[in-house]
Amino acid sequence: MNGGQMIRSTRRTVLFGLGAIGLSACGNSVGLRGPSGAAGLPTDLRPVPNPGYEAWVNSFRARAERQGITRATLDAGFRGAGYLPGVVTRDRDQTEFSRTLEDYLAIAASDERVSKGRAAFARHRATLSAVESRYGVSAEIVTAIWGLESFYGERRGDVPVISATSTLAFDGRRGAFFEKQLIAALKILQNGDVAASNLKGSWAGAMGHTQFIPTSYEAFAVDFTGDGRRDIWSEDPSDSLASTAAYLAKNGWTRGVKWGGEAGNGAPSGRIIQPQPGGPRFAVTSNFGVIKRYNNSDSYAIGVGHLADRIAGGGPIRASFPPDRFGLTKDDRIRLQQRLTSRGFDAGGADGVIGSNSRKAIAAYQSSIGMSATGDPSPELLRALGA
Repeated sequence: MNGGQMIRSTRRTVLFGLGAIGLSACGNSVGLRGPSGAAGLPTDLRPVPNPGYEAWVNSFRARAERQGITRATLDAGFRGAGYLPGVVTRDRDQTEFSRTLEDYLAIAASDERVSKGRAAFARHRATLSAVESRYGVSAEIVTAIWGLESFYGERRGDVPVISATSTLAFDGRRGAFFEKQLIAALKILQNGDVAASNLKGSWAGAMGHTQFIPTSYEAFAVDFTGDGRRDIWSEDPSDSLASTAAYLAKNGWTRGVKWGGEAGNGAPSGRIIQPQPGGPRFAVTSNFGVIKRYNNSDSYAIGVGHLADRIAGGGPIRASFPPDRFGLTKDDRIRLQQRLTSRGFDAGGADGVIGSNSRKAIAAYQSSIGMSATGDPSPELLRALGA
């Protein structure tokens, strides 16, 4: 999940960030790309006139007031807000997409994410230790979630939350859910936790260093710094890190129990799972299930746990993964990417993960030599590229 390209092996649960981590295949990326306007956002994530949306907002105001939102809060929240066409496009484009666990871990526990995680852990050691002491959740687990959700705060999202949630509520595909998020976001403003101008997040309304959606913020966010605000938007990640630990603690985290580990590698006793046929097996504990309350995916929970272990100084997964459906190992895929790039077909890096950039490079190379431009890797293609 490079941080701008998020990965999830299953669609995210609605409890937490619908647009979180720098790692998703379904396009919920906080590392937004595309033609940008003056505000630094892609042009399709800037407000455009939409009479239907404006009529919807007028009717919503009455419903919001009945739920305790003041007119002053509504005026402040909707000042400058508007319909964002790119939010609807991204929501509709969320196709179910599944990466193998090998690919997931190659991104979630990449060398860069591990090294940045160790540096972030060292910088915030005192806060993380205090958070662990209060909530009982491992400091490394909290750091790993931070790393997966926003690349340690580097990619928190810059889309106005009121515009995003109101657009999705108006659109109607998940209207009731996003109207609840919009009400919760307005309550955040009304409570004074953040100014309207700073209430920003992903395109789907996930916010802060660890990507809380507004209703989860309401239920679990904490003021760890004691300044009277639950400020998950600040450059200081303290409230975000503590809020993440509070969430896990309230969902059943057992102090002093590991998440699990690779089976046969000093892992605690527990339930054995093998998410990828032919790949490594893991012994997991009850805390593995608690991590899944944050994101209901085995790959996500293993990614968090393994990244946490790497941040703490542990090594890579020992067991090997089988060849992929194209008959290529990770080393084969890395060589393929390297050879494509060396021939002028930019694969976007050489991490062994065949994503959209690699497939475009493969298709371009296939066209250049008269092959059908499928974009699919293969042993034959690797041989054709030579040494």
